[in-house]
Amino acid sequence: MQFLWRSTSHFNLANLITMANITCGLLATYSITQNHFVIAAALAWAGGAFDIFDGKVARKYNLSNEFGVQLDSFADFLSFVLVPTFFIFQGVYSQLSGVLLIVASMISIYYVISGLRRLIQFNINTDAGEVAKFFTGVPTPLGAIFLWIVWLGSAYIGVYAVMILMVVIGALLNSKVKIPHL
Repeated sequence: MQFLWRSTSHFNLANLITMANITCGLLATYSITQNHFVIAAALAWAGGAFDIFDGKVARKYNLSNEFGVQLDSFADFLSFVLVPTFFIFQGVYSQLSGVLLIVASMISIYYVISGLRRLIQFNINTDAGEVAKFFTGVPTPLGAIFLWIVWLGSAYIGVYAVMILMVVIGALLNSKVKIPHL
């Protein structure tokens, strides 16, 4: 069990917690495809809790490593970019057709690419174990929270507002806005 406490181990405790986040993201994605939105939401929020916890464990026990940084970004991409995009697509855009469906698809792809670009840039600019005081641009977990709110309010604001907000949130991911790190 020593591997749990070695920063050089790919299966240290922090990375295992990150893998739990990935598991939640995969199960949430499957749940969305089955229209089990409540289960998917619970899994997505559990993934978010694992995301908070893995970083705290990595810092507290000095378990940060380059593998963990990359693994965490993959987990963030799945849980905080793909899952909320699937929520919007399945919950809001699935009833669309024709040109409107093509536009909604392009907006979804834009959001996914924006999230991926943000995570790649974050990895390029960070060192394992380092925590900055501010994020530049909206972090993907906060972007996911914004998309959850949009999804929850979609019946009240309509599909056009959902599309506009998805573009705005995607742009904020790669903006120069300073967000304090909690």
